[in-house]
Amino acid sequence: MGFLATLVVGVILGAMLGKIQWLERTLNPFIVALQVMPKVALVPLFIVWFGFGPTSKIIMSAVLAFFPIMSNTILGIKSVDRGHRELMVSLNASPWRTLIELELPSALPYLLTGAEIGIVLAIIGAIVGEYLGGSQGLGHMAVATMNAFDVQAMFAVIFLLTFMGFFLYFIVVSARQFITPWHAAAHNKT
Repeated sequence: MGFLATLVVGVILGAMLGKIQWLERTLNPFIVALQVMPKVALVPLFIVWFGFGPTSKIIMSAVLAFFPIMSNTILGIKSVDRGHRELMVSLNASPWRTLIELELPSALPYLLTGAEIGIVLAIIGAIVGEYLGGSQGLGHMAVATMNAFDVQAMFAVIFLLTFMGFFLYFIVVSARQFITPWHAAAHNKT
């Protein structure tokens, strides 16, 4: 859930910052400051604000996945070919139509690359959230098996986490092949 939320917010904010250069220049120092902040240090704050339930874990997951998705969306919007932009201008396309019909489709390979990185970080965020402040979930189970010195159960939890990570990563990579079959990166991942 954190990944899906950050995918929507990251793409919207990334598209805005990619199109509005003065806004990107203004917000860039704040974005960099937030990006270099150790996110694990935020877990206790999220627990205080949102409690021990799933909300704090979803937010932690979203925070970790946000920057790769937003950054790659900005890069994708900025990398649209100048000739294609000029064609849209000559066709009297509105900025909204240019965004929908040219910039977002052209930025999809970048966006999906950010999503590949983001899904891995989202899983890490959820596990760290459960590990440090959870009463259920695989992260909490990892702590419980460690405290009980149950090595077999700990390896089982690690295996489940690894399998879940591979499965979610595979879904995102498969989405790349489905959404952008024309792009070379879709063929390099198989």
